[in-house]
Amino acid sequence: MIESIGTPILYLGFSLLVIVLLAVDFFMLKTQGSHRVSVKEAAAWSVGWIAISLAFCGWFWWYLDGSFGREVANEKALEYLSGYLIEKSLAVDNVFVWITLFNFFAVPTEFQKRVLLYGVLGAIVMRAVLIYVGALLLAQFHWILYVFGLFLLLTGVKMLVFSTHEPDLEKNPILRWMRGHMKITSEYHGEKFFVLKEGVRYATPMFVVLVLVEETDLIFAVESIPAIFAVTSDPFIVFTSNIFAILGLRAMYFLLADMADRFHLLKYGLAVILMFIGVKMLLLDVYKIPVGIVLGIVGLILLVSVAASLVVSRRSVPKAENRR
Repeated sequence: MIESIGTPILYLGFSLLVIVLLAVDFFMLKTQGSHRVSVKEAAAWSVGWIAISLAFCGWFWWYLDGSFGREVANEKALEYLSGYLIEKSLAVDNVFVWITLFNFFAVPTEFQKRVLLYGVLGAIVMRAVLIYVGALLLAQFHWILYVFGLFLLLTGVKMLVFSTHEPDLEKNPILRWMRGHMKITSEYHGEKFFVLKEGVRYATPMFVVLVLVEETDLIFAVESIPAIFAVTSDPFIVFTSNIFAILGLRAMYFLLADMADRFHLLKYGLAVILMFIGVKMLLLDVYKIPVGIVLGIVGLILLVSVAASLVVSRRSVPKAENRR
């Protein structure tokens, strides 16, 4: 049986909140139309999503404090924050892949916003399903935690070893299948996913990009969800922290798109985070690392990798100018 602090009313209330937030996002997309998202706009959206996520955490703590007591409230709120930070940090690698994807297909900047909005919507559905399956497995088989831990450890090692490797999209099996079985136009038709030409329906490059965005969302969901189960087995906390991190993913993309090179060392930090969480899960029955310490270590790794990236990028600029 799945044990959770979440009640049907809590799940329903949170789902309605997410629907309202997505509706606002779709409304803004429709009213603003296709336009290039500036760094200032992306930063404002990012701050807004983080503020909403933290506000929910505050309300969640208040609700638990009144219903279950201060100790439970503190514990669950800390688990939520840890899960949110882990998902938010691991999502950066997803953003880097999106950048590569959009550059490969030369997606006009003003069209990227719509693709990512549908991509986020798909990611929410996939994560909901995967979280439910993961919670069922953990409730039935404790040893699944060791499988998750080993998977995260190996994924972190792989990320560390191949951190400078760029994915070869030409060899992507889904892309090759679509090119071999679908009629695809060579040019974009605004934000349309399909167009009719002489009575024949053609997919546009926008649809191809959307499918590949959903593919990357699925791959990264498989990596990130086990990582959150390392800090809490409560599916409600896994679900809420994960979804709030995903809702702000599109804004994070536009914030980092033009300065991804400045954070080139961040991939190493993400690899270390995955390996740390993997080891934590493997040692679960030997020593259970407190959630507060996990939160602090993950935050420290992120801080060090970001600071190191900025320092190295600043030092490389004068060298490049001197060569000129």
